[in-house]
Amino acid sequence: MRASQLLLPTVKEDPAGAEAISHKLMVRAGLVRQLAAGIYVYLPAGWRVMQKIAAIIRGEMDGIGCQEMLMPVINPAEIWQQSGRWDAIGGELFRFKDRKGADMALAMTHEEVITWLAAREVHSYKQLPQLWYHIQTKERDEARPKSGVLRTREFIMKDSYSLDVSYEALQESYAKHIAAYDRIYARCGVEAMMVEGDSGMMGGSVSHEYMAYADAGEDEIVFCRACGYAANVEMAVAGADREPPQSESQAAAGAGAAVDLTVDEVRSTPGAKTIDQVVEFLGLPARAFMKALVVTVEDGAEGRQVMVLLRGDHELSELKLRKALGAEFRLATADEVLAAQGIAPGYVGPEPTTLPVYADEVLRRGHYVAGANKADHHRTGVSLAMVPQATFCDLRKARAGDPCPQCAADLDGARVIEVGNIFQLGTKYSEPMGATFLDVDGKEQPIVMGSYGIGLARIAAAAIEQHHDGNGIVWPPSIAPFEAHLVLVRASDEVQAALAEQLYAELAAAGLDVLFDDRDMSPGIKFKDADLLGCPAQIVVGKRAPEGVVELKDRASGERRDVPVAELALALGELLGRG
Repeated sequence: MRASQLLLPTVKEDPAGAEAISHKLMVRAGLVRQLAAGIYVYLPAGWRVMQKIAAIIRGEMDGIGCQEMLMPVINPAEIWQQSGRWDAIGGELFRFKDRKGADMALAMTHEEVITWLAAREVHSYKQLPQLWYHIQTKERDEARPKSGVLRTREFIMKDSYSLDVSYEALQESYAKHIAAYDRIYARCGVEAMMVEGDSGMMGGSVSHEYMAYADAGEDEIVFCRACGYAANVEMAVAGADREPPQSESQAAAGAGAAVDLTVDEVRSTPGAKTIDQVVEFLGLPARAFMKALVVTVEDGAEGRQVMVLLRGDHELSELKLRKALGAEFRLATADEVLAAQGIAPGYVGPEPTTLPVYADEVLRRGHYVAGANKADHHRTGVSLAMVPQATFCDLRKARAGDPCPQCAADLDGARVIEVGNIFQLGTKYSEPMGATFLDVDGKEQPIVMGSYGIGLARIAAAAIEQHHDGNGIVWPPSIAPFEAHLVLVRASDEVQAALAEQLYAELAAAGLDVLFDDRDMSPGIKFKDADLLGCPAQIVVGKRAPEGVVELKDRASGERRDVPVAELALALGELLGRG
């Protein structure tokens, strides 16, 4: 491709409001343009990246016997109503009526369509297992689109589905996808880890997420280097504390007197509403405190209030609490807290309370400082033995430094981008939608299903987050828009121009994907654009053209060397890993 003909609108400045490196560089390098919030146009170079990722995915899916098809984005409401997700999914699902007044949806995923198809085409155990996939546009009315192509309202995804006769057979299909996904990320040059995930709206009993390391990642994981345990912090379980809960007397820097946590005593703490404020006032570590949150459970017309207890240094996992409650919730308003507990937020405690109480497991032991249910006062000596109605469950986010739940080694933490997920759906969809088969004994059984997704744009963004420098993108060769960037330094120089044209023709004939910068522009602009776009190899045709010598630059390492034209093909093969 000639740069003089390519739509590659590079820009110097970062787009307004962009935070993620991938967002900044995809716009600056001329890969994408934003049409509306969460809706992007992929320009030619950006689309080439997406196509290369798709080709890698297709190769690996085909390699495990997965059959490609194409399913529609527009779905009739009936199939979503059959599965139960028409009402279960909130505003994220795009809904509309056609001209006849029929309810329709724009699919954000295709479990319903695949189950509808299986119910009509699969009848006998002899037809199973089946593995089906497609690469298709998805629509999701994301409430807060952000981070460029990482969180959008329209995106392209590969989703595949396994149909099996039993849960045991499902494990084989699941293992095939795990192996294929490992190869996909490796081939795309993205370092990713499989972690335990939440099934969420997808349903099913088991799920895993694939997370790519990125400082600007929207998610966080914890993992154990010793035994391999890994999970999203919202799902992760921390091991038992090595140190028992605080119970001994301590010097109280702010209060000027010792604080014995085992003694039941109400202490004046004027103006100390937050954990940080009361920690400073009493001079105790945050882990010596019990914080009480009042939440409103949204399972009725008006909702109901519940008290949630966490240790002072721990953070609530909303996902875990949602599962414990079996319903959505929100933080109670100040008026709701006052009406439910008789005290404004800031001094709420569990003793006394008539509210249902959900307490984190770590609070089973020990004595703590908690709100005294009295303005400007806290209470020492509080234990959960005082709260017989407390329901104990795992409610906190795990964090780096916590003990591993499997081997007790320290957990590490990392920011990550979700680049894929896999689910063991079981019969969640097949039972309500009538997708059954006759087993070897002639008995009707529900098909056992799995679902497996990969976001193409997320892989591209993760690759940029992991491979960039101060000058621009540094693409892995396998998914770069072009393998080589041929830069003609002086378009007006006949010798340079002739050699560049010769190399462009020869490299293209040899099967290399080459961008030829033949523009009549300054060398500085061309070099900056080449670094910004980040193709793995840069070939510079300059002042040594009369000698038949060009400069070859490795974009990743920055190494430059002069190479005779006769040796260029071999040198390029080595640089690109074609060996």
